[in-house]
Amino acid sequence: MHLDATLFFAILAGVLLLVGLIGTVLPVLPGPPIAWAGLLAAHFSNYSQIEIWILIATGIAAIFVTVMDNIFPSIMTKKAGGSKAATWGCTIGLVAAFFLGPIFILIAPFAGAYIGEMIHDSSDAKRALKAAFGAFKGFLLGTGIKIITVMCFIWLFLWSIFWR
Repeated sequence: MHLDATLFFAILAGVLLLVGLIGTVLPVLPGPPIAWAGLLAAHFSNYSQIEIWILIATGIAAIFVTVMDNIFPSIMTKKAGGSKAATWGCTIGLVAAFFLGPIFILIAPFAGAYIGEMIHDSSDAKRALKAAFGAFKGFLLGTGIKIITVMCFIWLFLWSIFWR
């Protein structure tokens, strides 16, 4: 492979991995699939040695984590006695946090879930609060597994460059 192309793929891999990491907390970017695309780009670079079996395993992990990230808030909200309105409110709160600033990344999903549940059924504020906590726990769980997964992808990339 031409030197310029292999360097391009290595740089592209690093950029995609960083964008994937950012995407673990921004709902508009699918973090794990973008990070996995970084590993795929690294596979085509002579600077790293990402093998096919690693790409397959990490691809399965990226799909699994992305699916679970979408399921956890619903599961946790239901477990807490809430409706889909709380889950939607949590998601809307997260999108709003993107525009409001980093401090709101934890406050807005919780507030959104609470507001969503209160819109759905305003007769029981205590239940809405419980549902908001459930949706928020699901959000934290999904975000946590995405961050851990993408950090593992980044570690694999760095390992393939520096220690292999």
